[in-house]
Amino acid sequence: MNNEMLSFGKRGNPICDLADYARKRKKEIGFENVYDFSMGNPSVPSPSIVEKSLKEILETMNPTDIHSYTTVAGYEYVRKEIVKHIKETNNAILDHNLMYLTVGASSALAITIKALINKNDEVILLAPYFPDYVGYIENAGGVVISVKSLEPTFAPNLDELESKISDRTKIVIINYPNNPSGAIITDKEMKQLASILRKKEIEYNHPIYLFSDEPYRELVFDNEFVPYVTNYYDNSIVSYSYSKSLSLPGERIGFIAINPNCKDANDVYTAVVGSGRALGYVCAPSIFQHLIPKCLGYTSDFSIYKENRDILYKALKEFGYELTLPQGAFYIFMKSLEEDAKLFVERAKEYELIFVPGDSFGFPGYVRISFCVSKETIVNSLPSFKRLMESYK
Repeated sequence: MNNEMLSFGKRGNPICDLADYARKRKKEIGFENVYDFSMGNPSVPSPSIVEKSLKEILETMNPTDIHSYTTVAGYEYVRKEIVKHIKETNNAILDHNLMYLTVGASSALAITIKALINKNDEVILLAPYFPDYVGYIENAGGVVISVKSLEPTFAPNLDELESKISDRTKIVIINYPNNPSGAIITDKEMKQLASILRKKEIEYNHPIYLFSDEPYRELVFDNEFVPYVTNYYDNSIVSYSYSKSLSLPGERIGFIAINPNCKDANDVYTAVVGSGRALGYVCAPSIFQHLIPKCLGYTSDFSIYKENRDILYKALKEFGYELTLPQGAFYIFMKSLEEDAKLFVERAKEYELIFVPGDSFGFPGYVRISFCVSKETIVNSLPSFKRLMESYK
């Protein structure tokens, strides 16, 4: 067997491991007695347009067309509709001929990273970051370079990022709204980041790709603005998933979009197609390709997440926890009550509270709390959070 994959498999997935623990614990003492904040699994139903459109597809389309293989990159008419929608909503110019439909954002990331880097190329991650980025990079032969974001806002540390760019830097990955902090990059910060990368491209005489992972793009609170990366930097690529906006994480549908202004854009796209074939990520689910054009512009009811955020944030602050109000996504990234967040997580289990240590996200000393749960779970968990705090006093 492949020893690298064996080693990677043995590392486990802390998020899934904690979710499994929560499931077992619920069977032992009752669902209502365990407060599981481990998974980022949307708890808000899909908008009604999803069910309506699926029924329409099944009732009106030829069954062979519904379930057949698609083109490798996905149906052209679907890609055209997505590009049109992005232009209307973000004033961003994309090309459907440079778009690749994928099995969610995870495969989009794996495909693009594999397409762009050669052995020992460096990929810069802004911590905290989604844990699986590391696996995608290492599997492609790359080297992870971590840049710790600024506390307590989790804004990008652009000075440190600039200092860590080398002649081996191939990609900088950003993720806003951020999982796990809920932070959003500002227009000013995006412009500064683009300026830094352009300067470094000239210095090292090769492209440095800015790869924006955006499954939470629409999930923002208080009318926050999320910059669209292709409007700021030519050598940019976007990955997206409809898992969060439409509450469809199990259906695995998303895309890769390459900026038409990217250097050698057609070759980059061809490498993406080749990478998708090499990894076996071809022909994203046909029925959900047909679904997406009918649902563009719709989202689940995010006001429910906002209410959860506000209830939980207010209570945790009152109890004495250190945390910053998330601007988007559905996570709170809270400071651990002891230096070792893993020990804090284990202690929280004694109060039936399940959340994830920040070590998994490249940011020790914090924990991620997913508030994409029922309001009842939020409210009922508060006495346990209070007792947990009191146990440290």
